[in-house]
Amino acid sequence: MRRRLERLIGIAATDGNAIVPLRNGDEIFAAMLAGIRSAQHTVDMMTFVYWTGDIAREFAETLAERARAGLRVRLLLDGFGSRLIDAEQLAEMERAGVQVAWFRKPLYLSPLKQNHRCHRKVLVVDEHTAYTGGVGIAQEWCGDARNENEWRDTHVEVRGPAVDGIAAAFAQNWAECHEALFDERDRFSEHGRHGDAVVQVVRGSASFGWQDMQTLIRVMLESAEERFRLATAYFSPDTYFVELLCATARRGVEVEILLPGPHTDKRVCQLAGQWHYEDLIACGVRIHQYQPTMMHAKVITVDGVASLIGSTNFNRRSLDHDEEVMLAVLDQGLTATLDAHFEEDLAHSELICGVRWRKRSRLQRMREASVVPIRRFL
Repeated sequence: MRRRLERLIGIAATDGNAIVPLRNGDEIFAAMLAGIRSAQHTVDMMTFVYWTGDIAREFAETLAERARAGLRVRLLLDGFGSRLIDAEQLAEMERAGVQVAWFRKPLYLSPLKQNHRCHRKVLVVDEHTAYTGGVGIAQEWCGDARNENEWRDTHVEVRGPAVDGIAAAFAQNWAECHEALFDERDRFSEHGRHGDAVVQVVRGSASFGWQDMQTLIRVMLESAEERFRLATAYFSPDTYFVELLCATARRGVEVEILLPGPHTDKRVCQLAGQWHYEDLIACGVRIHQYQPTMMHAKVITVDGVASLIGSTNFNRRSLDHDEEVMLAVLDQGLTATLDAHFEEDLAHSELICGVRWRKRSRLQRMREASVVPIRRFL
């Protein structure tokens, strides 16, 4: 699996990494804020969503405090996804010395560029600890997925050589938005061995044509021998990946997909995915809808040995249009933990019954068909 990923994607994997899975806002935000508060030299953070609420204020205050303490603090915000940020919080950070940059602010862009967004979520502290995954900085992610107001998500804390790849994801987008790529605060320090995880960091770019992220997911699907599990917030793949999922199931692999149910913030995207349910179920794919709240995690596990964790959804937008980052991790312990989380989530989900789905209403079918023309933007 390692050599297959390295050769087909062209990115070397690294040994000696420690990966700590973080589930839901209570764990994720506590770890990220603790990491920022412990910083002694540099803090680099990028996010697609930075909205409002108490958690947004706490991050702004924490970043500002580190900047006032003399650290170099850089914050990269997507010009579309973070447009709702509180103006006073933004001003407070800038007054404290936080370097704030905007990725492709819509006001200054052509319609073509506006469609290509930075969806990466990255925090790098002192060049030695990194965090990445699915969460944005907003009240919706707080809590522990106990009700519809507390979204379900997964992040990871990373130590070891893979931090460089995550830092490079930040640097790539920062270079487009700011004239200084690095300065005297960057130490470019070496990484020691922190664990046993093998990690490949894959970046998806806002461009045209076949992307590394598509290759990564294709390799995982075609490599699966026993089980392929996918949890994603937005499921609207193209026909190619629908057929690839079906082909994987047809050769005897147990394929399970976990998606948002009644609580979704993008109903149009859900409809685009539902257009494919009938074909997928007919091939043996099992589709579950999470009931308690919005399912926002982006996690894939394969055969109990490999995992993908990051910002990429199983939709056309993530695979074709947006800047993304994903960790391909070979570690049985981490994969077992993520599989256990998946099984716990299944206990709070409903399986889509093929017989009942084929009998869905004509209105539902019309709604699904209505979004077909715009699927490539979802």
